[in-house]
Amino acid sequence: MQVAIVAQRGNSRAAYLADDLRERLLNADVEVRVDAETAETLGVEGHPVETVETADLVVSIGGDGTFLFTARGAGGTPILGVNLGEVGFLNAVGPDDAVEAVMAEVERFRDGESLAVREVPRIAAEADGWTEHPAMNEVVVQGPRRGHGGGISLEVRVDGSLYSGGHADGVLVATPTGSTAYNLSERGPLVHPSVEGLVINEMAPDGGMPPLVVSPDAEVTITVTDAEEAVVVSDGRQRQYVTPPTEVTIATADDPVRLAGPSSDFFEALGKLD
Repeated sequence: MQVAIVAQRGNSRAAYLADDLRERLLNADVEVRVDAETAETLGVEGHPVETVETADLVVSIGGDGTFLFTARGAGGTPILGVNLGEVGFLNAVGPDDAVEAVMAEVERFRDGESLAVREVPRIAAEADGWTEHPAMNEVVVQGPRRGHGGGISLEVRVDGSLYSGGHADGVLVATPTGSTAYNLSERGPLVHPSVEGLVINEMAPDGGMPPLVVSPDAEVTITVTDAEEAVVVSDGRQRQYVTPPTEVTIATADDPVRLAGPSSDFFEALGKLD
């Protein structure tokens, strides 16, 4: 079995836990791969995060941001998230239970059992011949900057039917997982993980419509017209600049993220929000 470990950048606590976990796995004759930056801290061989999808299990140590970073390289490989004290919607395992939780997955694998995983959707944007890397939380279509003079004129359609139009800083489309992230800061609705759907939320609109939850199979089309430039942002990391007039289509991606280990308590995690 091969286990890949990705730890939060610049966090010594995460690095030390990664080292403890690595030692325990090696003692159990498990092949271990550590992300390049953590490996440099530990003085061991490192591997790019983009290659962790070849492992049998990926362990993400840190917060939700680290988990999103890990998921970009994990593909369909199950990810077990270890929470170091942040909100932890994606990281269900505490640091004191991390080694035990990972070793339980190792034993399950060695017994010939399939890892118990839960699938959560990702969404992807496409326009002008390109398709963006799938996002686990949200895709945002906005002007080159937020605030006065930085918005865009737009139309939002759901499966071809017009939902809203006008001027706004932008529009975000979020998964249920992403409802607790950027969407929440833009006064969008919380969506329980058991509820399937996509959230459409206009950002600082001049008028506009309230946030809307649509089917997970819906296709959301955002037409951008009056702006010199617009940008499509996936999970706050990947940026694709487009020149209006243009259409950006957002839909559920084919490959979900696969979560291993115990489930987090959604309501407990909500209690940690500021």
